[in-house]
Amino acid sequence: MSRQANLKHTTEEDFEMFPQLEIPDTLAAGPGPGNTDPRVLERFAAAGVADHMQVDVVRGMKEAKFMLREVFGTRNAYTFGVCGTGWDGLDCVFSPILPGDTVVSFVNGTFSGIDDFNIRLKASSVEELAKDPMNPRPANVVTIDVPHGESVTGEIIEAALAEHKPMWAFMAHFETGSGRVNDIQGFNDACAKHGAMGIVDAVSSLGIACFSIDDYPAVTSWASCPQKGILGLPLTYAPVSLNGKVIDLVRRRGCYTYVHHPILEARHWCIADGKDVETAAYHRTHSGYAVASFHEALRLLLEYGREQKAEDYEFYEKGLRNAIEAMGCKVTSNMPSLVVFDLPEEFTGKEKELVGKCRERGFAIWPTLSEPTQIRIGILNQLTVGALNDIVGRYADAMTEMGATVDKGRILDDLNSYLSSR
Repeated sequence: MSRQANLKHTTEEDFEMFPQLEIPDTLAAGPGPGNTDPRVLERFAAAGVADHMQVDVVRGMKEAKFMLREVFGTRNAYTFGVCGTGWDGLDCVFSPILPGDTVVSFVNGTFSGIDDFNIRLKASSVEELAKDPMNPRPANVVTIDVPHGESVTGEIIEAALAEHKPMWAFMAHFETGSGRVNDIQGFNDACAKHGAMGIVDAVSSLGIACFSIDDYPAVTSWASCPQKGILGLPLTYAPVSLNGKVIDLVRRRGCYTYVHHPILEARHWCIADGKDVETAAYHRTHSGYAVASFHEALRLLLEYGREQKAEDYEFYEKGLRNAIEAMGCKVTSNMPSLVVFDLPEEFTGKEKELVGKCRERGFAIWPTLSEPTQIRIGILNQLTVGALNDIVGRYADAMTEMGATVDKGRILDDLNSYLSSR
């Protein structure tokens, strides 16, 4: 019998229409995405139906790129947004890597590991890719694996770049897979010393920590995302910034992409030949809704103030960390927006069960995605006393239900004593 004969033909008459999709509110208390501010959602919904070259859409993109430069702390013209999630921005800054380029990549968690995979795909020859298409291992890419739960230090970076002298070097600034902050100053200094062009994944640091990328001139490319520190809708724009050295390299030898081509993408943001221009050049279709919501998310961040937000993340993370440790858990992270921890020894192995029950109740925390399994609780867009009490209270209830002895009242009292001390 042919395959076609096994297929049931569905007509309009016998197709049962699905009901409208209803997605309830959840408390996004993981590594990201965070809960989007109502002002951002309102701008998305209020945007008129307009094409991607309409004057206000283009004006919004121009204003957004200027705000992005302020957020990044840069005067670099090639600072703009790439349609999509953080992976789109990262793919854009990886696109100048060509087969045969030498790269040293530092991995200390799930997401820097995926970045490393993308780099190996781009740096592989046709033969190397064909040899192992789903996990190529080109000889020109050296992956430095740092154990889960440890940071990439300046000493590790210096030793690797001194030995291998690569054309490119890559590192995540904050690694949300393990909740670790990596040494950005050490990375910049080693790249400068050994002549490498640095690429940084700033997905979990931009809009959370206060830093200026112009202070790290040896880092030639930066990429972030819209759903963590920026807190726009998840599918708006991934911020990127590529300096003139990378742009000149792409002009000389090109890159194997259209969608994420740094020069072509920049032209739609009214950036050409290293400067701002008045007229956008068509690259691909942009959404007026996405432009409006991304624009508002950037306005919100700058209204709040980069320094103030960074201070608030550090302050509230300490309160959350203290409460988690008071429940007998061991915190292993050092990120200001995320706490990663082990359960008390007697509950080891129940991490995913606990997380699953929390998520069933609209409390969206996460396990780590690589071994050893830990729990991750974040505070993206939750920088208020009420939000911290809600997160700690819900987690205390989950621990109690699991069988732990938790003095919820005392823990909340201690939390509020800390929060009122400011």
